Amino acid sequence: MKKLFKGKQYDFRIIIEALGLYYHFSLSYRDCEKIMRKFSIGVDHTTIYRWNKQYGKTLYHLWKRKNRRGALSKSWRIDETYIKVKGKYCYLYRAIDSNGLTLDMWLRNHRDTVSTKVFIKRIIRDYGQPRSIVTDKYAPSIKAINELKSEGFLDESVNHWQSKYLNNILEQDHRKVKSKLSYSNSFQSTYTAASTIKGIEVVSAMYKISRREITLFGFSPWDEIERLFKTAC
Repeated sequence: MKKLFKGKQYDFRIIIEALGLYYHFSLSYRDCEKIMRKFSIGVDHTTIYRWNKQYGKTLYHLWKRKNRRGALSKSWRIDETYIKVKGKYCYLYRAIDSNGLTLDMWLRNHRDTVSTKVFIKRIIRDYGQPRSIVTDKYAPSIKAINELKSEGFLDESVNHWQSKYLNNILEQDHRKVKSKLSYSNSFQSTYTAASTIKGIEVVSAMYKISRREITLFGFSPWDEIERLFKTAC
């Protein structure tokens, strides 16, 4: 694990402490700096920003590798929500299963059939064929699923439900994730936006799993992030 932190001025535990604060709570970089200084850890907010840019995507790839083909429901909810980057709207594609567990997320500049198709293909490669897919009645989403079936990438037997009411569980999940972005909007680069969102999504996904398990102690984002980094060994 320590090879991921090679050459860093700070101990890896301090980096994990900052990432856990930023990804799990609705805090700005300056808020994280103040909290860490309270415990005599002098880290500048710009340093935490650089750690986010470097490790957000790393956490995402480690989580994907660990989570791939896990024991998740075969009933999927897929939808998009918007994120501002440089004052313009980008679209965050998100997918969860019927239990609310996170399957994947993907930030795109456009909301269209091509983006929807590629996103669904990514999920199928990771988790196999679903039993059913729930989307809203947005035309490109419907067209994307029809094309995937005609191309043979998605089984014809997969039920496609088009209902905003069945997707309420995902709409609520959008709000939980976006509430942690209150200090980050609007992002000034797509790279920073993608890294931040992936870090937040991964910690949120691990939190959901912890809530389904009976544990003696509460959820610790720092312990979970450290365990995830250890899987890189």
